[in-house]
Amino acid sequence: MGEFLLLAFVFLVAGVVAVPIASRLGLGSVLGYLIAGIALSPVLAALNVDVVSIQHFAEFGVVMMLFLVGLELEPRMLWEMRARLVGLGGLQVALTILAVMGLAILLGQPWTIALAIGMIMSLSSTAIVLQTLNEKGLIKGDGGQASFSVLLTQDIAVIPMLAVIPLLAMPELAELTGAAAHGADIAHGNPDHGHAGGDHGPDLNLTADLPGWAAALVTVAAIAAVIVGGSLLTRPIFRFVSAARLRELFVATALMIVIGIALLMTLVGLSPALGTFIAGVVLANSEYRHELESDIDPFRGLLLGLFFITVGASID
Repeated sequence: MGEFLLLAFVFLVAGVVAVPIASRLGLGSVLGYLIAGIALSPVLAALNVDVVSIQHFAEFGVVMMLFLVGLELEPRMLWEMRARLVGLGGLQVALTILAVMGLAILLGQPWTIALAIGMIMSLSSTAIVLQTLNEKGLIKGDGGQASFSVLLTQDIAVIPMLAVIPLLAMPELAELTGAAAHGADIAHGNPDHGHAGGDHGPDLNLTADLPGWAAALVTVAAIAAVIVGGSLLTRPIFRFVSAARLRELFVATALMIVIGIALLMTLVGLSPALGTFIAGVVLANSEYRHELESDIDPFRGLLLGLFFITVGASID
């Protein structure tokens, strides 16, 4: 218990000290959290803290943030953004992949490794960009909406990328080079950070051993379940819970829904953040939207801050 309290106190002190200073200097809270994490790195190492495990837990703040963003977007608004999603976002991903791939080939990399590098470099951090846009009040403007369209396209593009990377690691394509083995290690590890999945618990992906057509059907069924469940089941559930007139029970229900959707997406091999974003869009017209926002936002802020601190602490 003492170790947990000490660790919590250290993280809170770092955030409380670093973020106001960074904000006064015009650097923003994200950079403040990162600097706090860098400063804490020696302390956490001395305490033998597993920063990676804490980071995986804190990543749920990103999931909550995408859920709250979805709550702000009605399905009609999302449909109106289709041109930006396909045009602006699609061009950004495709052109970045081609440019980086071409540069990597010029530097002597095999085309398989060059393509993998291009796909990785075409992505950016949804958490950092959206947090910065929200702080500066830019998310509602044209630039903010364009940036969000690109980020959402990147989140969707991750799905086919994760399907392609293991194929690029095949010996037939990689010509039995050592790079092929390294690519296979990355492809079968954590898609966000490259840490081996076996180091942090069992693999919960139910589609891993299924043939391609079956995995696709399971994935589509999971997304359909989120949409249908969000449309038909959430209102009766919240009405039932609200009858108890206990605020903490409503908060628990909101967290249960977000965690359940994130778990379902993880089980079918999809991004939990993308799944909760879809659920947020489905619930955007719900009469309980504002209650959901007010209940989840404090958890989102704390977990995001912890996530940024752990990112800073993991920098070598």
